[in-house]
Amino acid sequence: MGWSAVPGGYQVALRDGDVVARNAKGRELRSVPASLRDDPTVLGLRQLTEWLTRHEAQCRTDIERWMVRSLPVPVSVLTEVWPDEAWRTALTDLVVAVLDDDGHRDPDGVGLLRDAGDGQVGLVDLDGDTVRRTARRIVVPHPVTLDDLDDLREFAAELQVRQSVDQLFRQTWVRGPDVDPTATRVGDYSGGRYDQLRHLTARATKLGYPVRGGNAVCRIVEDGHTVEARSWVGADDPYYETETGDLVFTDRHGTALPLGTVGPVAWSEGTRMAAALYAGRVVAAQEEDGR
Repeated sequence: MGWSAVPGGYQVALRDGDVVARNAKGRELRSVPASLRDDPTVLGLRQLTEWLTRHEAQCRTDIERWMVRSLPVPVSVLTEVWPDEAWRTALTDLVVAVLDDDGHRDPDGVGLLRDAGDGQVGLVDLDGDTVRRTARRIVVPHPVTLDDLDDLREFAAELQVRQSVDQLFRQTWVRGPDVDPTATRVGDYSGGRYDQLRHLTARATKLGYPVRGGNAVCRIVEDGHTVEARSWVGADDPYYETETGDLVFTDRHGTALPLGTVGPVAWSEGTRMAAALYAGRVVAAQEEDGR
């Protein structure tokens, strides 16, 4: 973005999310002069900065929703948003998979996304080759569903890939063989004490999990079915002490699902939520000392 003239012979511009100023001699100043703080041009640039920050965050949120809900994404949509720097930054280097007409992943159409347009996507495959694949739809796979996840992580590390959306290096959980498939509750992350309920609900909200009916909630769509992971946080006075409770998975009607029927994405994302809430607990001194 170029420089804009403002009163006093100064010029202002937007750079890396900050408003910068220079004087009439062209020397850049350490900060915007106090006399310009209420100038309409400066205020406009600051409002633009705030909007861009929200826009970038919304792009990342939308893409993460595509991943968690296994949503097929038309390549025409990618083509439409690709010129937008915020979208392009968030999408670049995500692992994507081309879908065939039946909605199945093309094993030869998996790679790091580098471009989209004209009914094609540009990918870097595991061989390090840059290829273009004709596609109508793609999917942003959840990492727990990637058979070659370790290879992709190693490949991305070699290329020094930095993803804007937490995908390849997202922490994942897999249901262990010791889990009773007929049970409906997971207690691994229950008992995490918080001094006040409002601290726990604030943590849940900050992490992106809405709180409804005393539960932090994570909604997942997997194989066309909606599953809701619910982690109990409490429903008493916000200033009362509380503890994290059991993790439960329900169908769209609110009926608890047997753990053996919970898909890998729902299991991983639900456990990720429960673990994150438990991690914010008040740790007693004896627990810190390992006693």
